[in-house]
Amino acid sequence: MTPQTFYEQLEAYGIALTDKQKKQFERYFDLLVEWNQKINLTAITEKHEVYLKHFYDSIAPILQGKITNEPIRILDIGAGAGFPSLPMKIIFPNLEITIIDSLNKRIQFLNLLAEALELTNVHFFHGRAEDFGQDKAFRQQFDIVTARAVARMQVLAELTIPFLTLNGRLIALKASAADQELDQAKHALTTLFAQVIESKDYELPNGDPRNITIVEKKKETPKKYPRKAGIPNKKPL
Repeated sequence: MTPQTFYEQLEAYGIALTDKQKKQFERYFDLLVEWNQKINLTAITEKHEVYLKHFYDSIAPILQGKITNEPIRILDIGAGAGFPSLPMKIIFPNLEITIIDSLNKRIQFLNLLAEALELTNVHFFHGRAEDFGQDKAFRQQFDIVTARAVARMQVLAELTIPFLTLNGRLIALKASAADQELDQAKHALTTLFAQVIESKDYELPNGDPRNITIVEKKKETPKKYPRKAGIPNKKPL
């Protein structure tokens, strides 16, 4: 997907990017490739692949009508090089984005990136989701949590649901159908008072399969969750 094809695809959804937004995506690509030589950010570095498999892939929640240009608080868990939240931020500047990542070098990259792209209302924190999930400054503070190919839903639910306000939503982006994963996650979701409200398979323009699953928080998360760092992964609910 060339940058031009990317813009045309967005226009088909009624999204016309300004010159500034186009330059932000160009600069994002340049910095991603440059920094990828210093720290491992992505295995995908070809321009057409980055625009398709990172930029276009990341904005699925916008294209599917799940996120609009309102000043809502979005937390992105394990965003790595800023996916999916920062491409969404470029398109919808009113979003307030917080990213938590366990690798400090990636946080350094994100700070530099945000400055270069002149992004405002973006916040980056180094640490584990399990620790931040027990911090009052973060717990139950977000309207939406996004996660792209982070973990199985059984584990992901415990890492994300505690951050959501009541009726807040987890938007999980996956590379493939999620039926079996959701079946395995039933106990975890029940324990955390959360419910799957939608799970939809779709394709990228090149035919690659994708899934978007939306989970809604129905009641306050029990205080013991998330458990200590590493435990959700070793002993899933």
